[in-house]
Amino acid sequence: MKLTPYAKVLKLGKEAIQEALAPLRALEMKKQAELEIAKIDGKMVEHDSKIQELCSVYPIKFDSLISALDERALLERRKSQFAAIIKEMFPA
Repeated sequence: MKLTPYAKVLKLGKEAIQEALAPLRALEMKKQAELEIAKIDGKMVEHDSKIQELCSVYPIKFDSLISALDERALLERRKSQFAAIIKEMFPA
C-alpha cells in the first residue's frame, strides 16, 4: 500500500474521502448482516431443541409449546428478511 501525501489528502476534501471509503463500508455492513444471520441460525437451533424438550414432557404445556413455535417462526422470518436486505442492498 502506498500512502497518499498529506497535502493531497487535505486537498481531496471530505467528499472524496467518503467516496473512497464507500466500498469498504458497504462490505462491512454486508458482513455485519451476514453475522446477524449466523446468530439467528444459532438461536433457531436452540429453539428446535427447546421445542423437542417441550414435546417430550408429561403433561405437555401447550401454551409454552405454541410460544416456542411462534418464536421459531419469527426467527425464520427475520432470517429471510435479512437475506432479502442483503440481496437488495448489496448486489453482486
